[in-house]
Amino acid sequence: MRSRLALVPLLISMMLVSACTFYGEHPARAFSEATGGEGLERVFWKQVKAANWTEVERALASNYVGTAPGGSLDRATTIAQYRQWQLKDYSLGDLKTELNGSTIVVTYTLTLNGTAGSEALPSAPQHMMTVWQQQKTSWVAIAHSVSP
Repeated sequence: MRSRLALVPLLISMMLVSACTFYGEHPARAFSEATGGEGLERVFWKQVKAANWTEVERALASNYVGTAPGGSLDRATTIAQYRQWQLKDYSLGDLKTELNGSTIVVTYTLTLNGTAGSEALPSAPQHMMTVWQQQKTSWVAIAHSVSP
């Protein structure tokens, strides 16, 4: 009888593990569906690729600041730069997120395939860091850094 009772926790844990894998992973399709830093970044780059500028603009705080090899960028300059891009494809890798209160810091590598006007975007992986801050009803990027 005791050996049967010892199997009960094992059977319960096996059922819980299989329930977790029954439904596949569902990546966020919109900012409202993103549940963490990785989801926010993936949705952001999806919106840039789709040239959905309304969503891109909503995702950048009014006091947004960025740094890139060419210097500092404010919100308006960043948006103007993205609007020049024709992004065919991109990939994110080495994602790491750190939550600190109402702020998420996301570091990752980004590989781009596309053009900015008539010039090719850098195809080598670039190191990125984005700082997302939770506002009243959504998350917005307040800072971003790019380095080769």
